[in-house]
Amino acid sequence: MNIFESITKIMGELGSVGKTSKNQSQGFMYRGIDAVMNALNPLLAKYKVFIVPEVLDFTREERTSARGGAMISTVATIKYTFYAEDGSSISAVVVGEGLDAGDKSFNKALSIGLKYCFFQVFCIPTEEMIDPDAESPEVKPKSNEDAEINKAAATAAAGKIDDSKVATLMSKLTEAGVSVEKVLKLYKVETLADLTVAKWKNALDHIEDLKKV
Repeated sequence: MNIFESITKIMGELGSVGKTSKNQSQGFMYRGIDAVMNALNPLLAKYKVFIVPEVLDFTREERTSARGGAMISTVATIKYTFYAEDGSSISAVVVGEGLDAGDKSFNKALSIGLKYCFFQVFCIPTEEMIDPDAESPEVKPKSNEDAEINKAAATAAAGKIDDSKVATLMSKLTEAGVSVEKVLKLYKVETLADLTVAKWKNALDHIEDLKKV
């Protein structure tokens, strides 16, 4: 049989995979990679299908857990090629993500990628495709620190300019031959001192354009 015939034969005999594993931190049941492989292995052998993985790309970064510990996150893009006895093949590309406090994040990414590859290629019946797995580490959003910085920057940009900035803008406007009235009208303020820092920067960056207003 070619790979298409082999896979459809396996699909016809595979059936569903039950939730036999329990999440360690949150207590819910899920379908583990072991259960999926145990169900598939006899059928892959029966119809002489084997799988070759190829990691196309991966990234690793350090994250911080809710308790302040270091976690390593790995996201891997993996290509799985299914070969049949006659040499025909098909490939599926999936993305797996793993998070671990030790050196297992890459292994977890590969396991998750393989599990969802099996689910999708063989259309294994499930109650839901969103499958939180054995561990669910609570991680502080990476963007927290950046968000605070951005928030502070936004607050500063929304504040009114000081006298030195007013003087700087006045000097630049005079050099360019642009009237103050144009700026006031464009930015809808009564005086230059009413400009926010963001508008002041915008005006400085576009003085040449103000000549055309």
